[in-house]
Amino acid sequence: MSPYQLVYGKTCHLPVEIEHNAYWAIRRFNLNFFKAGRQRRQQISELEEWRDKAYHNAKIYKERIKRWHDKRTKKKEFTPGDKVLLFNSRFKLFGHGKLRSKWEGPFTVVEAAPHGAVTLQNNEGNYFKVNGHRWKVFLEPNDREYEILNFVEDT
Repeated sequence: MSPYQLVYGKTCHLPVEIEHNAYWAIRRFNLNFFKAGRQRRQQISELEEWRDKAYHNAKIYKERIKRWHDKRTKKKEFTPGDKVLLFNSRFKLFGHGKLRSKWEGPFTVVEAAPHGAVTLQNNEGNYFKVNGHRWKVFLEPNDREYEILNFVEDT
């Protein structure tokens, strides 16, 4: 077997000039194909072990990152009737003004699924579904009267 056949598993058809030089190099360096094949199989098995270890370590890493992320995310649980604001992902910075809010609403929660999808209703009575990551609680302003303070300048 040639080294090419050991590595790729099929014979290599070379032109006569190159084939003659290849045989000359094999005789000159007195290669032991049995030993070379055994060494190549050992290298391949070591490579498989490294690949398995890398896969296992990547799996452990992903699990740790997922736990870290899940621990820091706040669960959004809403009940029907709650008021929410919806994030406008199609908001363009230019043309609408820099200081304009990216949140639209308020909308009323009609149904909240456990996996995060929420059915909302707008003021016109239209229903639509949105992803749970696109909305937040709407805090309605209180109708309490506030005391007005007048500041007087000392001269």
